[in-house]
Amino acid sequence: MEAPTVSPHPARPRSAPDRREDAAVASRPARPDVALLPKAHLHLHFTGSMRHSTLVELAATHGVVLPDALVEDWPPRLRATDERGWFRFQRLYDIARSVLRTPDDLRRLLRETAEDEAAEGSGWLEIQVDPSGYAARFGGLTPTVELVLDAARGASEATGVGIGVVIAANRTKHPLDAKTLARLAVRYAGRGVVGFGLSNDERRGRAYDFEGAFRIAKRGGLLSAPHGGELLGPASVRECLENLDADRLGHGVRAVEDPRLLERIVERGVTLEVCPASNVSLGVAATAADVPVRRLYEAGASIALGADDPLLFGSRLARQYDLVRGEHGFTDAELADLARQSVRASAAPDDVRARLLSGITAWLS
Repeated sequence: MEAPTVSPHPARPRSAPDRREDAAVASRPARPDVALLPKAHLHLHFTGSMRHSTLVELAATHGVVLPDALVEDWPPRLRATDERGWFRFQRLYDIARSVLRTPDDLRRLLRETAEDEAAEGSGWLEIQVDPSGYAARFGGLTPTVELVLDAARGASEATGVGIGVVIAANRTKHPLDAKTLARLAVRYAGRGVVGFGLSNDERRGRAYDFEGAFRIAKRGGLLSAPHGGELLGPASVRECLENLDADRLGHGVRAVEDPRLLERIVERGVTLEVCPASNVSLGVAATAADVPVRRLYEAGASIALGADDPLLFGSRLARQYDLVRGEHGFTDAELADLARQSVRASAAPDDVRARLLSGITAWLS
């Protein structure tokens, strides 16, 4: 008969204070799920919203060979703070976009994106698309915009998530191309297009070069939502404010480097579309704790958290709320405030706003 095994380090008897602490932790109510918090999603790119499983399936269907970074090594390791890193990021994005070959592919992307948004608590989505990236495949700029808008309407009807479209110009292209897109966007203002943006590497196209395009968009009643203050510092943000009359800034986190500029952002009520996971993936911040969400929030800035490109960064909208809760200590009341700010900065219709704001209050209580 074997002798019973005796641990060389017997467990320390639990003291009365220990037991009381354990009981307190066990009885502490769980914090509400951020995926159930109603919110608006204002910073999401079209191709970047695709599900990874859909990317792999469409690539197989259309005979597109994907690099390991988009298959076995997904999500890819990225860093865009230098030219080579941005080139790799853009190359992966372009490969992903190449699997969208048919109108049904675009419809599927938007339907699945809306389904994912609903699961994340998003009741209103503003998705950003540069139609020139798809125009050759879908019959030109105007047919592409009409296809995207029709797909957005279908996705909204199927899921209950309201969808607005932000037409985006590309910083690496000529400003005259941006003017063409701005006129096209204005043509569909009130019919699904809600804003005009400016994307791609901000180091390769100055904001002031696109002033004419944004003037056209603003006169046509569209929100001005350029990217700025991500890979470049306060000067890039300032150009977006002064030259593009920005209502919202894609990212804008580098504004913390200039207190007077940040004060101006607060005074003007410009909303910053902050994307924590994206900032870390691209090397803008070393960790999620280094993204200056708390500093921006306590300075009084309006913030709308965004996922940017879930296909490449591996996380969607609710994860961004989890990150600021865990890394920056945001209370439930502060998370609710962020959600309200996202709704108020959106182009959502009044009835959608009212429903989401009411839901935020219910979530908090």
